[in-house]
Amino acid sequence: MIEARHLRVLRAVAATGSFSAAARVLGRTQPAVSQQMKVLEASAGTPLLIRTGREMRLTQAGEALVRHAAGILAGLTAAEEEIAAIVGLRAGRVRLVSFPSGSSTLVPTALAALRAAHPGTRVTLVEAEPPRSVELLREGDCDVALAFRYGAAGEAREERRNEVREEEWDDLTVRPLLTDRLVGLVPEAHRLAAAGSVAIGELAEESWIAGCPRCRGQLVAVCEEAGFTPRIDYATDDSPAVIGLVRAGLGVAVLPELAMESVPPQGVRTVALEPPVRREIVALTLPDLAQVPAVAAMLDQLTLAATR
Repeated sequence: MIEARHLRVLRAVAATGSFSAAARVLGRTQPAVSQQMKVLEASAGTPLLIRTGREMRLTQAGEALVRHAAGILAGLTAAEEEIAAIVGLRAGRVRLVSFPSGSSTLVPTALAALRAAHPGTRVTLVEAEPPRSVELLREGDCDVALAFRYGAAGEAREERRNEVREEEWDDLTVRPLLTDRLVGLVPEAHRLAAAGSVAIGELAEESWIAGCPRCRGQLVAVCEEAGFTPRIDYATDDSPAVIGLVRAGLGVAVLPELAMESVPPQGVRTVALEPPVRREIVALTLPDLAQVPAVAAMLDQLTLAATR
């Protein structure tokens, strides 16, 4: 196998005309240069140099190899410089996927901090809810997935209901970010608007506005544990739309506190739910990707954004 170090020695011999002169240029001993040329000729399967008097001259095969060596070594040098830039975070790329409430709260802070610290690192963002976001990560279509999963309340019933298991994250690197509580939303004129907390069973007869498919499944599971099935009249993934529907008196809803941070809850009242419903917000990546400097920096910035 022809190695780059042997090509560098061959070029030095061709340029200087002797093993001893090439050794001086390369900072090596003459026997070391001679030995590397023997190894290179063995790999090539043909003589590359012939001695003419005191000088070494290239054979036709040697000339061909030197001619190609220039491009090979130039490409290798460029690759080494690019890798060094990536390792030093002077360059790099991170493909991030996030669910909407994460995109509007955690992501902007993290991206701004990453750009300030490492302006050469490019980040792209697309939105997807779990489990689709986790699928994109495993399929190689993103490097970091911002995702969530709900706590124990309601999960067992939801799994039985849908006859599917919560996706396992055992094969992924999981960076916990925060625990997000769900709150109830009722119109300002609602009978429970002034209540500090509400048992979810008190809303059994209400019309419901539900969110994303996973949130909808969790809502149904929690309500069924309280002894009723919610009547879902409206479903939307858009948090401002949920608030607008509640404000118009068309029903009640639950939303994560994270989603409420970026949407002023005008015309509605928030109430604490009993029993409490929480979801765990995490950043996910593949174990090998976690070692990539740009990905590691993105995880660190998401962690810092969550602490703020």
